[in-house]
Amino acid sequence: MRPLLFMAVVTLVALTGWRLWTTERELTQERRIIGTLSAGIESRDSAIDRLTVEAHAAAKREAALRLLQGRASHAAFNRERQIERETDANPTLQRWSAAALPADVIRLHSRPAFGNARDYLAWLSARDQLPAAGQQPANAGRSGR
Repeated sequence: MRPLLFMAVVTLVALTGWRLWTTERELTQERRIIGTLSAGIESRDSAIDRLTVEAHAAAKREAALRLLQGRASHAAFNRERQIERETDANPTLQRWSAAALPADVIRLHSRPAFGNARDYLAWLSARDQLPAAGQQPANAGRSGR
């Protein structure tokens, strides 16, 4: 009976040793996984912090741009009002600003819609030059096409 008891104890110790070895191996793997996950979380947290700082900086830049835009709009409005006051106060300037533009100036400002770059280049090459000072254009009725 003693050898049987001895064999049972040896088997129990061997089984316990094997279980301990397996558990230590699993613990090592789990620690490795935890380290990898912790590194991922730290990386994510630093990315979130960086993006938060960038978002705050972008919001500040946007606020500054909106302030500049407001100032520019206000200055443009004031300039337009000044031009209107000066035009209303000066009859000669009022008549000049109400007069129609010359046909050649209108023709310079008219431009057909282009579907592609080749059409635009063809239109540029086909355009007539302005007539010399004091001469009437040869194609007064054309719209620049």
